[in-house]
Amino acid sequence: MEDPGYHHLLDLVAALGLRTVPVAVDDAGIRPEDLREALRAGARAVVFSPRAQNPYGGCFSADRRDALAEVLRAAPEVLVVENDHASEVSGAPLHTVTSAGPGRWVHVRTVSKFLGTDLRWAAAACDPVTLARHDGRLLLTSGWVSHLLQETVHGLMTDEGMRALVARARETYVLRRTALAGELSARNIASHAVSGMNLWVPVRDESAVVNGLRSYGWWVAAGARFRLASGPGVRITAAGLTPAEAARLASDFAAVLGESEATYGG
Repeated sequence: MEDPGYHHLLDLVAALGLRTVPVAVDDAGIRPEDLREALRAGARAVVFSPRAQNPYGGCFSADRRDALAEVLRAAPEVLVVENDHASEVSGAPLHTVTSAGPGRWVHVRTVSKFLGTDLRWAAAACDPVTLARHDGRLLLTSGWVSHLLQETVHGLMTDEGMRALVARARETYVLRRTALAGELSARNIASHAVSGMNLWVPVRDESAVVNGLRSYGWWVAAGARFRLASGPGVRITAAGLTPAEAARLASDFAAVLGESEATYGG
């Protein structure tokens, strides 16, 4: 699992009784050398996002995709789960590892990030063995995906007005994410946010930052929910943040860091 990674996925793995092996991420996504070590340690599946990685914001470059594919080709029995959850609004091109030759793989896309949170629909492309196992499990559970839901999603995805609206949303998310990253950088606060709607900001004391920002009227997520072995940080979702609000948040963030250092030594 990516580290830091999406907290609901981390919780799901634990709920299934599986053991989690953390793999570090950077601005280009999951790191090949750390993935190789995890596979050597016996990992049987890997779950990652090719873009809009949550919470770090990384996205695969072509070089990173190729490096990961090389690692995975050496372990054809490992299941590769590629979670392209924010596809149409990620603000980054797709470089999918699944096109580069892993033995067992599934590429998943959902629409709740850009068509509506209540549209619980997903598309999955996968190898024949994984497809058969998926279909067998589906027969034992819901049996099928609602045809009404499928028709609704298809109608929205093929509607020119909706496509234009999604494109505008994608541009807006890029503007808001980069505006906040720029405002933080101007105050010497490092952040990670090359795609998607979130920024990961490394800090020394998550609680001090979260509680300090709350006193200014901001709510950010403590990084502990997303971390396995990586260093502390906070996640900020910039999707609803205008550039003017980004400047105010960055100013308050700098003030909180100053107060934290004076009170707690960092």
